Amino acid sequence: MPTNRSRYMITETAAVAEALEAAARQWPADRMARGRLLLHLIDKGYHALQAEQERRQAEWQVVLESTGGTVDYGPGYLDELRKDWPE
Repeated sequence: MPTNRSRYMITETAAVAEALEAAARQWPADRMARGRLLLHLIDKGYHALQAEQERRQAEWQVVLESTGGTVDYGPGYLDELRKDWPE
């Protein structure tokens, strides 16, 4: 089918075959449609990555909030730091 979109070729290695078998158990209606199983896996992987990134961001936010304002650089620190900055 003609398309302007990129196409990808995946070799069914042992790991890919195992992932497809797991996907077939998860989505039995698509058991005979390997391409649809791959799309399911990509979608699940994408959402798992998004969730992981959100979890890391939330953890980082906790660190920032718990340490914010805990360091006292003393009076004039920023003025001293900025004196070498170009105007």
